[in-house]
Amino acid sequence: MARNLARILGGCGSLVPFMKTPACPPRSSSSSSIPPARTLVQMLFSKSRDFSLPNSSWGEEMMRLYEFYNGKSDIETEGEENQRREWKRLPSYNRSLKYATGGVYLSKIIQSKARLFTRNIREPGAAFEYVLFINKEKERCVCIFQAGHLLEGPPGHVHGGAIATMIDTVTGTHASAISAPVMTANLNIDYRSPIPLGSTVLIESTLEKTEGRKLYISCKVTSTDGSKRHTDATALFVSISVAHLLKG
Repeated sequence: MARNLARILGGCGSLVPFMKTPACPPRSSSSSSIPPARTLVQMLFSKSRDFSLPNSSWGEEMMRLYEFYNGKSDIETEGEENQRREWKRLPSYNRSLKYATGGVYLSKIIQSKARLFTRNIREPGAAFEYVLFINKEKERCVCIFQAGHLLEGPPGHVHGGAIATMIDTVTGTHASAISAPVMTANLNIDYRSPIPLGSTVLIESTLEKTEGRKLYISCKVTSTDGSKRHTDATALFVSISVAHLLKG
């Protein structure tokens, strides 16, 4: 696939307009300003940033909990096999090519400017800072969430829509890890107490039951010490086929 893409890019730079390259000039030694096709392919398929890893905006409580759960994650030591641990950290990116199978779908995604809603802010700490860990054996998922200043609703507190977004993200990721891909069919939320901006909370989801293609998941948002219950929620997800997702 990459070889075919290289031939296309080598023929005309206008096929990747988001890179703002000029129209194809005559091939000559003076056209050194245009990157070679191999370089363009490397730029398109370079390793994406994993947003689930710590950055400078993470507060002390966020880091403490990250280190706690990460210490219980699968690890690999030199010369030894993986040691099975209780939790597994889930990487997080600002876009996904997971369901791109080639042809027109791959072309559309490469040329698209679409970004994952919770990962589209460049400034660290400004909006959604979070990392998820999953325990498949216990059918649980936990998210450490630090709310940035751009998520304000009531003065000094997190907007209810941002909380709902995170609940959908956590429960949806949990469901996807069990039976990917899935779509949200129903989401019920009870708001109990507001979340202060800049604070760190825990979002925990539990698989309650499955019925055919349906997955029922419960979720709660609490303070990191568990003393305060901010939100309760229930969610229903439906497993769908990749072909149905692409057909859209």
